[in-house]
Amino acid sequence: MKYHDSETAREVANRVQAFMDDVVLPREREALATGEQITDDEISELWEMAKERNLFAPQMPEEYGGQGLAFRDMLPSFEQVGRSLIGAISIRANAPDEGNMHTLELVGSEEQKKEWLRPLVQGEFSSGFSMTEPMQGGGSDPKMLGTTAEKDGDEWVINGHKWWTTGGKESDFLLVMARTDLDAHPYAGTSIILVPTDTDGVNIVRNISHLGGHDITEREFGHAEIKYENVRVPVENTVGEEGQGFQIAQMRLGGGRLTHCMRYSGMAERSLDIAKAYLSEREGFGEPLANKQALRHRIADAETKLHMARTGVRHAARELDQSEARIEVAMAKVFTANVTNEIIDLAVQCCGANGIGKDLPLAQFYENVRAFRIVDGADEVHRRSIARDAFEDIREEEINHVLRFDPDRRAESSADE
Repeated sequence: MKYHDSETAREVANRVQAFMDDVVLPREREALATGEQITDDEISELWEMAKERNLFAPQMPEEYGGQGLAFRDMLPSFEQVGRSLIGAISIRANAPDEGNMHTLELVGSEEQKKEWLRPLVQGEFSSGFSMTEPMQGGGSDPKMLGTTAEKDGDEWVINGHKWWTTGGKESDFLLVMARTDLDAHPYAGTSIILVPTDTDGVNIVRNISHLGGHDITEREFGHAEIKYENVRVPVENTVGEEGQGFQIAQMRLGGGRLTHCMRYSGMAERSLDIAKAYLSEREGFGEPLANKQALRHRIADAETKLHMARTGVRHAARELDQSEARIEVAMAKVFTANVTNEIIDLAVQCCGANGIGKDLPLAQFYENVRAFRIVDGADEVHRRSIARDAFEDIREEEINHVLRFDPDRRAESSADE
């Protein structure tokens, strides 16, 4: 399917596709077939190859070692890397580092960029975004945020409890969301603070066991539980303006939701490619399964929905260049999350035993994609925002002529009865 992407976007995406097809996917298939994990040294080799092809960190400015692509221009490349379990990391566009790079680039101080951003882009550092908390802390309702940071002279003193901090266990630093003004509304009294993980009081408890928690790389990513116990960092570690944490997080998450959409769209596209190849070769009841009308119709529906998802993401990206685009992003995220879930489930079903086996990547795709309806905002939270927007401008004149109960025929209650 052709889209009206820019010439730059198409040219870079074509080169990323070639890198995936020629280098990354063959190594992924080998790892799945042999069970041998892809080492950190191999990841570094992939980075060097990506640099040679001018594909490394496409989302970051050239001054930090990236390709300097505009947001809309890099989205098709994210779709290509989504086709592989190791695609995003192979070009240094993997979450949460990718989102943290954007955050530091946009609102970090010059000293923060010098000390933390460039090494992060180059893969010398890794990072985590420490926002989500256990019950009854901040989650789908971020106003419930319980982690605090209080000033003591020129230092923040942080106390709190987080979990689902992606990459936290392996990270060199964390971007921590904490209440810094308890008298203000959370949206106006929360800040983001950069905390090196070797700081006293940062207690990384464990990686959360979870659906889709098995990877094919040596590097242990995972989602960490972290306790902050009187953690002291300089006040200059505040990322962006004090009290602007929610606004910065929303800025980070808006673009992050769309890049997630494109990565999972790529995963869904490859799932369909696998399913169609399997159905074309696998015979049942006297003919290839691809000839069965019921399956053909389901594939047709899947292709249609995937096209609609891709189109919606691109529209939201255009709007995001001009405004907050909160509703457009929410719609794109909810629709794409559900469509990619459906498509990968269909691909697993089409491939039968080979769908649930791990010689193919479908089983791992299936485990990974279910989380997409929860991470970066659960479906219900986005639907709440969409519904609130939908009911803001009611056209009452549209039901002027609806027949209503005649009030004269309503029995009157009597106070004497």
